Amino acid sequence: MAYWAMYEPVGFGPPDRSIRDRCMIQPHIAVVDDDAFQRRVLEEYLSRQGYRVSGAESGAELRTLLARRDPVDLILLDVQMPGEDGFAVARFVRERGNIAIIMVTAASDTVDRVVGLETGADDYVVKPYEPRELAARIKSVLRRTGRNNGAPPAANGRLRFGRCILDLDARRLTTLDGDGVALAASEFALLKVFAQHPNQVLSRDRLLDLTSNREMEPFDRSIDLRITRIRRKIEVDPSKPEVIRTVRGAGYIYAPDGD
Repeated sequence: MAYWAMYEPVGFGPPDRSIRDRCMIQPHIAVVDDDAFQRRVLEEYLSRQGYRVSGAESGAELRTLLARRDPVDLILLDVQMPGEDGFAVARFVRERGNIAIIMVTAASDTVDRVVGLETGADDYVVKPYEPRELAARIKSVLRRTGRNNGAPPAANGRLRFGRCILDLDARRLTTLDGDGVALAASEFALLKVFAQHPNQVLSRDRLLDLTSNREMEPFDRSIDLRITRIRRKIEVDPSKPEVIRTVRGAGYIYAPDGD
C-alpha cells in the first residue's frame, strides 16, 4: 500500500472495555496485507479518520478475526499475498455473508479487476493511490451498504426475488427453504434499489446514481457484472431471466414474482 506517511505506528493492543463501548458506533475495518509496515501505516491512517481498525497478515488471521464477537463492516484486502491470495480470501468472506470488500493491489490489468468483482468485491483500488481517494471509496461503500455510523437501511420488509427471499432488515438473501445465499454488499445495494422501484425500467446510469457515487465505480460495466452474479442466485434459469429482465437499449426492470 502507498507510502504516504513515514511515522512510527501506535500500539496494537486491544482497547479497554470503556474505550470499546464508546467506539461501538464506529465502522470496523479489517486491513489484510502481508506487509507489516504498510499494514500498520494504513491502520494508523484509518484510525485517524475515525474508524476502528484491525489488522491481519493473512487469510488465516482474518478468519480468526471474523470468528470473534466483534462484527467487521468492511475488509481492505490485498490481492498479492503469499500462499492464499486475495481472490481466495474474498471467496471465503463472501460465503460467510455480506461483509463489504475493497480489494487493493498493484495490478492494473482489467482481467484482475473483473476477477475481483466476480469473487464478490464491492470496489477495487490500484496501488499507488491517494489516501483521500481510498477514504472516499471506503465512505462510499459503507454508505451504500448502510453501515456508516450505524445508519439503518432505508427500507424494511421481506421481498420475493425469484427463488429467493430478500430480508431488507437483516440484509440477508435466503432460498425459499431458508438456506442462506452469499450476497456481496454491492449486490444487496442493487437488489434494494430494485425492491424500491418494482416494474420500473432503470438505466445503468440511474442504477449507478442510486447505488453509489458514480466517480467511485471501478469501471463502466460494473452494474452488468453485479446483475449477472445476482441472476445466478435468484433466477430459476439465469440464461432466461424472469425476475430482473434486460430491456434492450434502456436498462433493467425488476418484475416481482416474474410477472
